[in-house]
Amino acid sequence: MKETFNIDKEKHFSEWYSEIVAKAELADLRYNIKGFVVFMPWSAQIIEILYSLFEKELQSKGHLPSFFPALISEENFKKEAQHVKGFSPDVFWVTKVGETEIEKLALRPTSETAFYQMYNLWIRSYKDLPFKLYQRANIWRYETRATRPFIRSREFYWIETHNAFATKEEAEAQVQEDIKTTDKIMHQKLGIPFLPLKRPEWDKFAGAVYTIGSDSLLPDGRLIQQPSTHFLGQGFSKVFDVKFKDKDGQEKLVWITCYGPAMSRIVASIISMHGDNSGLVLPFIVSPIQIIIVPIYDAKSKKVVLEYAEKIKKDLEPLRVKIDDTEKKPGEKFYFWEMKGVPLRIEIGNMEIKNKQLTLFLRDERKKIKISEKNLSSEIQEQGRKLDERLKEKADKWFEKSIVDAESLEDIEEAIKNKKIARCNFCSTESAGERCSAIIEKELAADVRGSRGDKQEQPKGKCLVCGKKANVVVYVGKSY
Repeated sequence: MKETFNIDKEKHFSEWYSEIVAKAELADLRYNIKGFVVFMPWSAQIIEILYSLFEKELQSKGHLPSFFPALISEENFKKEAQHVKGFSPDVFWVTKVGETEIEKLALRPTSETAFYQMYNLWIRSYKDLPFKLYQRANIWRYETRATRPFIRSREFYWIETHNAFATKEEAEAQVQEDIKTTDKIMHQKLGIPFLPLKRPEWDKFAGAVYTIGSDSLLPDGRLIQQPSTHFLGQGFSKVFDVKFKDKDGQEKLVWITCYGPAMSRIVASIISMHGDNSGLVLPFIVSPIQIIIVPIYDAKSKKVVLEYAEKIKKDLEPLRVKIDDTEKKPGEKFYFWEMKGVPLRIEIGNMEIKNKQLTLFLRDERKKIKISEKNLSSEIQEQGRKLDERLKEKADKWFEKSIVDAESLEDIEEAIKNKKIARCNFCSTESAGERCSAIIEKELAADVRGSRGDKQEQPKGKCLVCGKKANVVVYVGKSY
């Protein structure tokens, strides 16, 4: 009998997730500092591909790459009052070199206070705007909640963009462009659906005018925040004196936005959304190995089969292809690569060589089809495209069914119990609504995540908590 994980993903997601991270060799938790994880080669390669997808998209929209120091001066960090209040409890401070005391330096928990001191030096005229930089970076935050690899840790890997504009309208257009970037890469290409939610006033990014977080759902019914985009207004511009001279010669403050897709968290959604009880199921576009070739032979046919496998591999380049020519039995190879989530498997034996027809295994549907050697590369690429589309369609249908309308606290409670997101009428996401949100959090252990940041939804009737007129439609769920 074929080995499986022996853990049902739907019934025991937490245990399933932990086992898949270990068995697929995605991360090792045995690093001897709590909350820090070693990302192993398979996940590191996935993250590198994610970086390339996002960076290509960002550069096509005018963002240029940069690298900033990991250390931020205490003076800089404390310049923006709301920002420092929001992040200070989580900051790692460097205070010594050897045994010598030094000025306190912050390991960046985010990089606004690093970027904008330089924007003060670089931006002079309206001709310098828009000014759009990004960096790929790791950041450090002393998370006190339970850590879990890729979902929540004290060091994670992301891209952050920092953008300066001449007008508020241009800056807010960038926020909407960021939502579209998330949709194009994370949803359309990787098959991870999400809700772009404008966070309530009490839950926005420290120092922002407003925040839009992209909430995805995991099979245990918990929301995970994916790329977030922040409209920072002119708060940071004022404290770092980031100004430009307009066409009329007047000096004005720039308007600033920032955007942060976390590669490690996106990996968590890929694992959770597409995986099954046999292991990972990776989208074709992001899998480190897109096609695994498994030659099947005996002592007599080994040379011929391996030579033919090499020919097929060469025909498929520059796709990411590997031949498993280890001495393991075919069944062991099948299990191993299915567990690793490789999207397509080509099986080659004497019959395939004779008939010039290859056996192709589709990881997502777990079925085999026959494909001709003729036009192999284009056929494989088409099969990869179809696989990614199937993953997206399946995820979208599941996500759509996971959002339910609620008209009472009991309805929200039922939704949370059934691992769903509740959509409901609410009094306000400004400070006036914080009391109602606190009631939901206390009684249901759930959060008001916000209202749609990409479109208007019209509320009807009354707030289901306080009974006052509803002014907004919000989404409520449990989160990591």
